[in-house]
Amino acid sequence: MIRIEHLNKSFGDLHVLKDITIEYKQGLCNMIIGASGSGKTVLLKTLIGLMKPDSGTVTFNGKDISSLPYAEKKHFRQNIGVLFQNSALFDFANVIENVMFPMDFFTDWSRKQKMERARYCLERVNVVGNDRKYPGELSGGMQKRVGIARAIALNPKYLICDEPNSGLDPETSIMIDQLIHGLTKEFGMTTVINTHDMNSILEIGDNIGFLHQGRMLWQGDRHSIFDTGCKELRDFVCANSLARNIMEKGSAPIHGQGL
Repeated sequence: MIRIEHLNKSFGDLHVLKDITIEYKQGLCNMIIGASGSGKTVLLKTLIGLMKPDSGTVTFNGKDISSLPYAEKKHFRQNIGVLFQNSALFDFANVIENVMFPMDFFTDWSRKQKMERARYCLERVNVVGNDRKYPGELSGGMQKRVGIARAIALNPKYLICDEPNSGLDPETSIMIDQLIHGLTKEFGMTTVINTHDMNSILEIGDNIGFLHQGRMLWQGDRHSIFDTGCKELRDFVCANSLARNIMEKGSAPIHGQGL
């Protein structure tokens, strides 16, 4: 579990995050949603330690990693896997070298152990037979899969995803959603996903926090997102034509689809 309490972050006179308190639960796809400029990316960067909050705390199973000595902090960060928006694969390294990178940095495993783990992760995300290809030779969806394989290489307890469907076609996006959801359940990870993709929200949103102008206005799940009483959330949700059609018809297909 990840708990954020009374988190504030400003840049000069711009107050980006305003007294954020929320829990992200183990074994669930926890989502940060909101319009551009709402503070989603800053919250995610603060969550993984790339930015330091002005006040408030971020704890992982009760442990505040910002207060740990360097050696302990480095050890703890092995528990955090990150999938970046553009996959952030190294162009100069092939697929298996990309997946091995966190093992090279964080472990003293033998090359054989690293290779075995990398191949297992690639098999788990259904990337087989592409070990020696370079990122430029892969489709966007395949790059995302390799990025996920790298993110789970150290068997993390926490998986942080920044816009995992960015730039992907709808069919590939659904496959990536299902993959992330399946891995979260299988490994019992605490997964946090920054997204504005309504299809993803409706498909795998187990626990959703809605950010608006730096404040957390609503928290719930995909089953309750159409009936929140929050005008700002309704406006955000209904900006998507699919969601607007669902709302106008007064139906709730999410319950009937067994998602």
